[in-house]
Amino acid sequence: MSIINASPLIAAGDDGYQIERSLRFNSPDSAYLNRTPASAGNRTTWTWSGWVKRGRLGVLQAFFCAGTSAGARGLVEFEAADTMRVGFNDGTSWYLASTSAVFRDPSAWYHIVVTFDLTNGTNANRVRLWVNNTLQSFASTPTWSTAAQVFNNNVNHVIGSYYSPYADGFSGYFTEINFIDGQALTPSSFGETNLITGVWGPKRYAGTYGTNGFYLKFADNSNTTAATLGKDSSGNGNNWTPNNFSVTAGAGNDSMIDSPTPYADGGNGRGNYCTLNPLDKYSSTIGTSDGNLRLISTSGGSYQQIRSTIGMSNGKYYMEWIIVSQGTAGRTGAALIKSNSPLSGAAGSDTYSWVNHGDGYAYFNNNLTALSTGSISTGTDIVMYAFDADSGKLWMGKNGTWDNSGNPATGANPIYSGLTNGPYFFGGWTYNTSDIVTFNFGQRAFAYTPPTGFLALNTQNLPEPSIKKPSSYMDTLLWAGNNANPRTLGGLNFSPDLVWVKDRTQATNHRLVDTVRGGNKTLKSNATDAETSSESAGTVSAFTSDGFTLAGTSTMEGVNLTGDSYVAWCWDESATPGFDIVTYTGNGSNRTIAHSLGVAPKFIITKSRTTADDWFCYHDAIGNTKYIRLNSTAASTTSSTIWNNTSPTSSTFSLGTSGGANRNGDNFVAYCFSEVAGFSKFGSYTGNGSTNGPFVHCGFRPRFVMVKRTDSTSDWGIYDSAREPNNQMTRLLFPNGSYADTTGYPIDFLSNGFKHRNSSGMPNVSGGTYIFAAFAESPFKYSLAR
Repeated sequence: MSIINASPLIAAGDDGYQIERSLRFNSPDSAYLNRTPASAGNRTTWTWSGWVKRGRLGVLQAFFCAGTSAGARGLVEFEAADTMRVGFNDGTSWYLASTSAVFRDPSAWYHIVVTFDLTNGTNANRVRLWVNNTLQSFASTPTWSTAAQVFNNNVNHVIGSYYSPYADGFSGYFTEINFIDGQALTPSSFGETNLITGVWGPKRYAGTYGTNGFYLKFADNSNTTAATLGKDSSGNGNNWTPNNFSVTAGAGNDSMIDSPTPYADGGNGRGNYCTLNPLDKYSSTIGTSDGNLRLISTSGGSYQQIRSTIGMSNGKYYMEWIIVSQGTAGRTGAALIKSNSPLSGAAGSDTYSWVNHGDGYAYFNNNLTALSTGSISTGTDIVMYAFDADSGKLWMGKNGTWDNSGNPATGANPIYSGLTNGPYFFGGWTYNTSDIVTFNFGQRAFAYTPPTGFLALNTQNLPEPSIKKPSSYMDTLLWAGNNANPRTLGGLNFSPDLVWVKDRTQATNHRLVDTVRGGNKTLKSNATDAETSSESAGTVSAFTSDGFTLAGTSTMEGVNLTGDSYVAWCWDESATPGFDIVTYTGNGSNRTIAHSLGVAPKFIITKSRTTADDWFCYHDAIGNTKYIRLNSTAASTTSSTIWNNTSPTSSTFSLGTSGGANRNGDNFVAYCFSEVAGFSKFGSYTGNGSTNGPFVHCGFRPRFVMVKRTDSTSDWGIYDSAREPNNQMTRLLFPNGSYADTTGYPIDFLSNGFKHRNSSGMPNVSGGTYIFAAFAESPFKYSLAR
């Protein structure tokens, strides 16, 4: 796999490029665009580029096709396995190639580029597919026949569906579609990497289009004609005919301001908009459609909940919803739901969700609060929610009137208050098979003006993260061993203060070295060993401005053996990324140790440097009365003598009398991590033992995730996106074991968190309680779909 990025880096906003609108496709509506060119263009060489936001997952969906079902035909599609497939049929035989990677992230935008160059002398380069500027590998590649030249012929071409008869339509959003007749281009013609965020983004195509080339930006939504919604903006006049779209105001409007380029527009703001999240729901009996803005119940008799894609920890946000139909009043609607809470049961019956019950009452923790606007009428009443995540207040209203004399603009009379320690999500709930609810987070016009200070829920309106480019503070390096001693490795965007090295090929010890203790001073996460100052098998001997030096006194199998592959996870120490390395001498008495984070740590790892003993870990999710050992499979253990039953503060963490973390006379190191929004997350989740495993919201696209079961014995496990840049990811390394890379326990890294895809085993046992530590590749405000 290779990465193509020929364009120069730019700072955000340097070119001012903005994508105004997108077009929503909904398969049940049989929505598609079609066009038959008047004459054939270059049938051997062309490029298709588009920005895509997925709706439905796990079903076959075509998004660019040509020809007829009985003759020569070509296709680009998402398969039922959520891989992508490119191929054509010459009227007799199929030539098909499917990606090795899967693409099942509905929360953000993908950039997809497909090129055909059937005259290329190298078969593998005749058909190429990029996603987010990464060239995809195919599970197998056929011999691409130059006789199969259906694309760009004068036959029916379709966007969003198969060729006639129209079927297997796409569900989701398209924008910025460019088709270049006669050139095989790379993504650099259509996008560029942002220097500040490091994220791939759109740029205006500046080249020529050729005879049948076109540019669809869907900016004119004054009508649904080929000259408006289907208008070609390339200058060629190659308009497309829209079929079964609507631009009428209301829930059926398919013209959206959901965009891969966030910017202020003087109104709701453009950017990646919130939708319902089909990856974050209780079971398959609650479904979505209409670009994940329509909630539908596919089975009755049990309460189901679903969260949305964007969490709210800061800021003020407004949304609207309508009950389209319901079997029983008070058993469907929208809710405000706590992050990573259980999604079974009626919304409002627990301490995790707050809801307008629909029958004239608000509902939370099984308690009803009468609402002055009364019950909700199906199909007509527009219900309003305003949530102030800064003050923890929630208002409810209907048809322009706020309940119980509420005034979100002044902060007066909320229905609920005290909703702190987010994130919180807008979401929905159902009970009956006929329950249907539509949502509007601002991607189409609101029916009522949001209260002063309250915004639509999109990435433009999210707070600016303090760390825009996480690789400036945490990153992963990979290398192939070559037996050089010493060997210096670079390429980081920072000088690392903690380097954690592991041989991926064979069973060797983990090696942790930091700048506070100094080079060559090694600890091993999988062992109880005291600190060593000389490693014959190699260790990190020194730190450089963008990497580190490896050296040993004899062989180098631990860090640089020829034929072995290695990984190093690296962190920068400062308050900005929330990481502090603290050394101290134990005294065997209750005490506090100072740190310099300025906020309370969520995760602390301690180790005696002097005595062979365990690694003791504090994690906020298991609390100050328990510890868990990094070098062990053991469950968390209750003890008052490790952390003295006292949680860390903004300046200190507490120790008890136990020798493991405070032995009198021993020298110790403590790695202290605080949570930084958009960069790091330390939390918990409950396993479900399913290939449709739990979704864990992080508020960023992860680079590194470490998990551990706490209620039973289990290995620790580390995933990272350097060893596997595409989903699904299956490679695990184990901090408590010397094992090589282990394949299994699949997981997806997503634009806003991660989702387990394994039906059994270490990270997702049904009912198991887990903790995790995650670090970002990109904050969600800037993330692309993964």
